[in-house]
Amino acid sequence: MPRTTPTADQRHDILEAKRTLKMARSAHAYVRGNTAKFYEWLAASPGAKRVPVGPPIWICGDCHLGNLGPLAAGDGRVEVQIRDLDQAVIGNPAHDLIRLGLSLATAARGSDLPGVTTARMIEAMVEGYAAAMQDPTSGDAGPEPEAVTQVRKRALGRRWRHLAEERLETGKLRIPLGRKFWRLEAAERTALAAVFDDPDVARLILSLNRKDDARAVKLVDAAYWMKGCSSLGLLRFAAIVELENAKGRSDYAIVDLKEAVAPIAPTTHRAAMPRDNGARVVAAAAALSPHLGARMIAVPLLGRSMFIRELAPQDLKLEIDALSQEQAVKAARYLAFVVGTAHARQMDDVTRRDWSAVLDTDRRGVIDAPSWLWQSVVSLAGTHEAGYLEHCRRYALAA
Repeated sequence: MPRTTPTADQRHDILEAKRTLKMARSAHAYVRGNTAKFYEWLAASPGAKRVPVGPPIWICGDCHLGNLGPLAAGDGRVEVQIRDLDQAVIGNPAHDLIRLGLSLATAARGSDLPGVTTARMIEAMVEGYAAAMQDPTSGDAGPEPEAVTQVRKRALGRRWRHLAEERLETGKLRIPLGRKFWRLEAAERTALAAVFDDPDVARLILSLNRKDDARAVKLVDAAYWMKGCSSLGLLRFAAIVELENAKGRSDYAIVDLKEAVAPIAPTTHRAAMPRDNGARVVAAAAALSPHLGARMIAVPLLGRSMFIRELAPQDLKLEIDALSQEQAVKAARYLAFVVGTAHARQMDDVTRRDWSAVLDTDRRGVIDAPSWLWQSVVSLAGTHEAGYLEHCRRYALAA
């Protein structure tokens, strides 16, 4: 791609084309990038009226496999948590369970596993989620699946230089323009420089710097960032900032700025959420993913609601490309425990017991899982498969 800058209108068309082609890569990519259809088809599914209404808490709202992964805390700890909160709302926790179940079922389908494995995965999901409800602080997550172990080891071994090698031009404090990064318009660069002059933003970035002598933050370079799938088409920027200390020496950080828009996920009636969408995402992160919430702040930019976070080298996406039957079941239990922990830490003991009792009902059918969960996953898997094939016909063939 040439190093010229698309206009705002050109960006929209290019990004929309990229998004549709990215969703055509696999059925799992289609599920990940199609949150709107998920809720539309869930509402129209035969078992929609049987889905229980859980306690009103912050939920991910888009709880698929790609939105879980290792996240770094300020003290160096790394834990698998929910890593994308764009769709987070105060809503029904059952929706996160169904979304995760559909994502796991689609991953199993992509690994050519038999249908019985999907049934065992849903059973394992319920078991892992129940363990988190019982004890969200030290409950039994079960054996860690190999895919999680591998990505955790990678995360623990990563340092700032690894992040710089991935994101920056070799030997330069510059963002490499090209396929993923585009040159900014003048107004965008001016607006970004003003963001880092904001004392609240500077305090956040300085607080994450482990060296106590850092005193000032200055923008070094920035670019428009073409990243993600469901977020393609929204404003997103990558920035390099300099952290100056009293001795005239500098450290550097890479920062992600992302537009926040109104969520698609259904919200509990009269839920007390921030009206600003950037503030909503930050509040959800604090509740669901403390490692991430501690390094985020909402900011206005170019008339849009944005949120900002410093990227940590240990932040990685959980990629599950191929699963054995054993690993698929382990992954289902483990990841449901992660989601259950995020939910359970928002509930008191009585609420957790009551919600667990609801999940324990209707589990004496063909599989040891609530029938509404199994039926929702089966119905949505079929609907999404048909939708995926039609999507490929419309977009991939044309391309």
